[in-house]
Parts: sequence; C-alpha cells; structure tokens
Amino acid sequence: MLRLDCLPGREFECPVCWTVCRDGCSLQEHVELHFQNEAAPSCAESCSSDRRLALQLQRREESQQEQQEFTELQRQFGVDGSGGGGYRRQMERTLESAVDRGLLSPAEFHCRRADMMESLSSGVDDGTTRSQGVVGALQDYYRTEGPDCVRVWLSVDTDHYSSSAGDRGWGCGYRNFQMLLSALHRTEAYASVLPEKLVPSIPRLQRMIEEAWKEGLDPQGASHFDQRLQGTASWIGATEIYVLLTSLRISARIIDFHQPTGPGGTHPALFEWVKQYFIQPCRSSRLQPRLIQTSLPPLYLQHQGHSRSVVGLEQRRDGTLCLLLLDPGCSPLDIRKLWSRDAVSAAVRRLRKYPTNLKHKQYQVVALQGQLTTEEKQISISNSRTLHAERIP
Repeated sequence: MLRLDCLPGREFECPVCWTVCRDGCSLQEHVELHFQNEAAPSCAESCSSDRRLALQLQRREESQQEQQEFTELQRQFGVDGSGGGGYRRQMERTLESAVDRGLLSPAEFHCRRADMMESLSSGVDDGTTRSQGVVGALQDYYRTEGPDCVRVWLSVDTDHYSSSAGDRGWGCGYRNFQMLLSALHRTEAYASVLPEKLVPSIPRLQRMIEEAWKEGLDPQGASHFDQRLQGTASWIGATEIYVLLTSLRISARIIDFHQPTGPGGTHPALFEWVKQYFIQPCRSSRLQPRLIQTSLPPLYLQHQGHSRSVVGLEQRRDGTLCLLLLDPGCSPLDIRKLWSRDAVSAAVRRLRKYPTNLKHKQYQVVALQGQLTTEEKQISISNSRTLHAERIP
C-alpha cells in the first residue's frame, strides 16, 4: 500500500490522474481508490484463472480414468488385440509351453494338436472337459443327504463343461451355453428346434453369434465386437446368450438385478426370483415332495467378469435360500467327486452359494420361455435393435 503523510494546508496532485487534492489525507484516499479499482479485476482474473486450471486438471484426470477403464474393458472383453488368435492359438501356445517344460513329448504335441484341429474342423466340442449327468448325481445325493434342506428344486439333467487350456480366462460364457445346450437336448420342449444333438465347440459358437448378428440381432452388440468373434479371446455375456438362443428360435428374457436389495450388498430379490422360477410349474400340486426334479432348463447367471449356471435351489430349515451353481472354472476332477461316496458332500458344498456369497453390484439372468415361431423370431430380431432387460427392482 502506498503511504502518504497527511499534511493539512497544502494542495497535492494525484500522480495517477493529476487531480489536485487539498491535503495529504485526501490524496492518500484518492490514490488508494485507483489501486483498489485496479486490484479488484486482477483478483477476479486470478480467481478465474485458478478455477479454469482446476477444471482443466479435473477434466484431464477424468479423461485418464475413463481411458484406463475403457482399456480395461477392452482387455476384459478381448477386443484389445491381446487375444493372440483366440481358442486355437491359445491352445497351441499351451501345448508348446508343455513341450518346452518337458511335460509333453514332441510326438504327443503333434497328436494333441491333430485332435484339436479335427475338433475345430468338425465344429463339435471334443468333450474332454465334459462331465455328464451332474444334476442326476445331485438328485442321488439329495435322496439321502442334506438334512437341513426342507425342499430342493433341480433343473433338468445338465452336463458340466470346464474351461480348457484354449479358453481359460475368457471362455466362461461359451462353456455355460454348452451346459445349457446339454440340458435342452434332454428337454422335449426345446430339442425339436435344435438343428443337431451335438454341442458346438467354442469357435463354432463364435461363428454362430456372428451369423446371428448378420440376421440383424443386436446390432449394438455386433458393433461393440466390430462384427467379429472368431479368432479372438472375446468374453461374451447375457446379451450374446440371448442372441444365440433367439437365432435358434428359442424365446429368452434377460432379467437385470441392477442393484443390491439386501443388507451388506446382498441380492435377496435374485434368490426369490430363482425360487419363483423353479416353483412355478409345481403350483398346482398341494403336497410337494422334499426333492423336486423339474423339466426346466438351468438359468444363465452373469456378473461382472464371470458367469455360471443355476441348476438348483435349496430352501433351508431357517428359510434361507441357497443356489446350486455349476462353474466352468471348476475342474472335471472336482466335479466328478459328485460320484464319490467319500467326497460328494464336499463337492456339493462347492456348488452352494448363499446370499452372502453373491455380493457383486449387479447380476443378470437369462431365462428360457419356450419356442419361437418364424414370425416371432423376426419380431425378436426387430426388437433387438435396442435390447432392454427387465430390471428388478
């Protein structure tokens, strides 16, 4: 601040605008007004500049975060070019690594590779990761075990398909669809619309999805994958399962449990919905047995990063509901313990999932609801231009 002596009896000129003031005190007040008027815009400009800088930094940080999230999603869904050729190339790399480590001889390598190429050429899964009749094994178990269960519902018999060296890390959606197909082959209501009784390989399923896109199904999803799945390690989810089923003239719906409905991030609404799915065909029966083997296909259950198949539901004595899930990440060795008298109880425990075990933010279920006529399929194709899930709640 400029300091001036306040001396009365003299005239003082303002050094800024040459105005004459009668005394020093008046001059000081006058000059200070000049600097106050100039300082105010400068302060405002400074604040505005700081605000602009803060906004720029915030936007840059948000942009970097969005880019990181987008890159992670690309990696997760296999559309970042890191798939390295998809199923075939991943299997070949695994076999080559086994040879390098001395776990596989060159002759065994060529034999295994020839088997893989034959399977890929036929379009039929080679069955090496399949465990047949899993639900039948569960039915045998619950006839004599599970005393804490007042009621158990099971889907139609279903085969388990484990991830293999060719799809480990990304193939769960395809494996769950193979499980679903194995059940549909045993279900009269659906078997008649399936073109063949064999279960397609993963590359064949990828081609089937691409063909369904060409029919006009889910154009937004097709664009997301750039119209291509073959030769990639792209993850698929509930919408691609819906696309596959619709292309086969099977009616399906997607139910979206988009937020937790219970304490601690749990989803009791999901468990209750699954219960209603299983008990609906049995409503006419007043006296229901403890073990109910339905003719319903399993449910496809998706959450961020993984999917599983719901093949049953337990209702415990305290009213608690428990899902029975088949997980592609479970090895054939572990699944086949269902047929071992000494290990079956532990194997069933691995399938049980209580509400406290399912605490992801969001879950989606794909449920089948009969056949589609040719006309209904065309309507479904048209409606899939903007796919909408049924949101609960």
